[in-house]
Amino acid sequence: MGIADIRNFALVGHNWTGKTTLAESLLFKAGAIKRKGTIAEKNTVSDFDADEKERGGSIEASVLHLEHKGKRINLIDCPGAPDFVAGPITGMAAADCVLLTVNAATGVEVMTRKLWGMAEARSKPRIIVITKMDNEQAKFDEVLASLKEIFGASVTPLFIPVGVGPAFKGVVNLLHDTAGAPAEVAEQAKDLAGSLVETIVSADEKLMERYLNDEKIPPEEISGCFTKGLMSGTFTPVLCCAAEKDLGVEDILDVLIEDTPSPADIRVKISRKGKDGAVEEQVLEPKADGPLFAQVFKSKRDPFIGKLSYVRVYSGTLTHGESAFSSGGSKAEKFAQLLAVQGKDTKEVPSASAGDIFAIAKHEHLNTGDTITSTDDGWVIEKPPFPVPMSALAVTAKNRNEEGKVSEQLRHLAENDPTFKVDVDPETHELVIHGTGQLHLDLQLGRLKKIGIQVDTKPPKIPYRSTIAGKAEIRYRHKKQTGGSGQFGEVNILIEGNPGKGYEFLDEIVGGVIPNNLIPSVDKGIVKKMAEGVWPGIQVVDVKVHLNDGKYHPVDSKDIAFQIAGREAFKQAFLKAKPVLIEPVVHLEVVIPSKYMGDITGHLSSHRGRISGMDQMGDMQVVKAQVPASELQNYSAELKAMTGGEGFYSMEFSHYDAVPSNVANPVIEAAMKRQTASEE
Repeated sequence: MGIADIRNFALVGHNWTGKTTLAESLLFKAGAIKRKGTIAEKNTVSDFDADEKERGGSIEASVLHLEHKGKRINLIDCPGAPDFVAGPITGMAAADCVLLTVNAATGVEVMTRKLWGMAEARSKPRIIVITKMDNEQAKFDEVLASLKEIFGASVTPLFIPVGVGPAFKGVVNLLHDTAGAPAEVAEQAKDLAGSLVETIVSADEKLMERYLNDEKIPPEEISGCFTKGLMSGTFTPVLCCAAEKDLGVEDILDVLIEDTPSPADIRVKISRKGKDGAVEEQVLEPKADGPLFAQVFKSKRDPFIGKLSYVRVYSGTLTHGESAFSSGGSKAEKFAQLLAVQGKDTKEVPSASAGDIFAIAKHEHLNTGDTITSTDDGWVIEKPPFPVPMSALAVTAKNRNEEGKVSEQLRHLAENDPTFKVDVDPETHELVIHGTGQLHLDLQLGRLKKIGIQVDTKPPKIPYRSTIAGKAEIRYRHKKQTGGSGQFGEVNILIEGNPGKGYEFLDEIVGGVIPNNLIPSVDKGIVKKMAEGVWPGIQVVDVKVHLNDGKYHPVDSKDIAFQIAGREAFKQAFLKAKPVLIEPVVHLEVVIPSKYMGDITGHLSSHRGRISGMDQMGDMQVVKAQVPASELQNYSAELKAMTGGEGFYSMEFSHYDAVPSNVANPVIEAAMKRQTASEE
């Protein structure tokens, strides 16, 4: 099967919009499975993980495939809960087009808008599928109007329903089926078909001119322009179906193979750093006989196979047993197990070419975002962007003898999920897990429990930092005589703030007053003191240090003497340069029914939050705010209590900002007390 015969889709949507049910029906209609599974029976192809069966919904992106009328469709079924956003990110990374599901009864919801924005930011063509058209509360026209209002004029119906709710019995494709439309929708189909063609041809100026001059446009030209408009974002078709009853499903399959881009239409950028540090870029031609370029978009540890790396090929061919390089490895590796994937089932294949999605087994060094290439020349595909996980818990083993085991198992979980991080805080020495929300963290902790590991959790200590708001210049002499050779080092430094640019050390010594070999010692002493903190345990950041003078002794000056001189000079200068305690601030988005608006904004304001914007989303309100992370450690429970579980939120790291003195003083005093206690 050639590259032009492949289609790659990410199936995304808000929770409970019927993504997995639609995937199951597409597989069944295409003959890829003999019997449809259901969420209730816990036997669908994509929700195969034990946690997904227990929860009754998707947690990770699942890879599926089917064939229809000589074309191969790779489908990535993605979770819709905000806490499991890694799924749609990985799915979109591998896909050429996004299918966005919207429930006919509930319309545009929290994640609908977020997922649209993600697809738009990645320049992914979008097709909207209104699902559950047989629901008693289904309202096609209202949902369509809402989609147009929120997402713009590009949103255009390609299908219209024949009946709505329990009376729903099928669809009419406005591009191909209007002549045979049932009488009850014939007039509507005729009117909308004209508007549809006008929207499609608007993607091509010459075609639009011919259309406006009343020239009859051949169907094949309209079809070609359909794909062009889809790829440019000027056209977003709306389909509809009732997947449980298989109504409209085959019509969707036809659209997916006839009117959407193939991998041959997709151009991916590759880049590398040149010798001069400048970034070089190229556009990759998607050819099966071209140089090999593939990317790992997801990793998972299978209990029977071991580590599985899910891969999309953009150029070239990878053959069983062939060696290739990966951006995460240091040498060429042999790829012996290439697998076609259908949910949890895998089947060995001899090769994978441009456009293919498959898995590689048992390669421990392959991680999400890695590029696989035929040559080791530094060219890579950009890694998919994942949000910084901002919900955190400090974890300790109930059984002290299992501390190593806890850390090891958590790191295995982090391998599978780029939005789940595990680290040991260098200041507090706490083992901290980071996720996208409380549900996400509970899931990972539940996985530990299932393998017999018990842990205690608590909110982690806030990673405060310190910096300076002014300047200070200090001369410091370190002199020590102990009988033999002594220690001598004298430095003069000027320090100033360096907002957002980290630490900079400037060597401004002239005339050799400090020998070249001892200047790095001053830098080393300063860096060590910044890590320790002048206020103990609170790292110093964003400072520029000018070393502009000093003295040395030909016998007593040595590395340790200038390290100490640099350290002590920095400490004194820091305390004179208007030191400031700074804290992490997050960008918070809260989606709530409008009736809770006052409660939410008032609560955020009382927690030092600054409201930065508000958007209307149907009868829902989106509140955007900048809030100190220390004020949000229990926000999941607080929001649930305020909205009765109707509110959702997401947050990501924004920046560090100064802490008000009434909050900063107790933190600094506690740090100084810890130092005093440790010295006693």
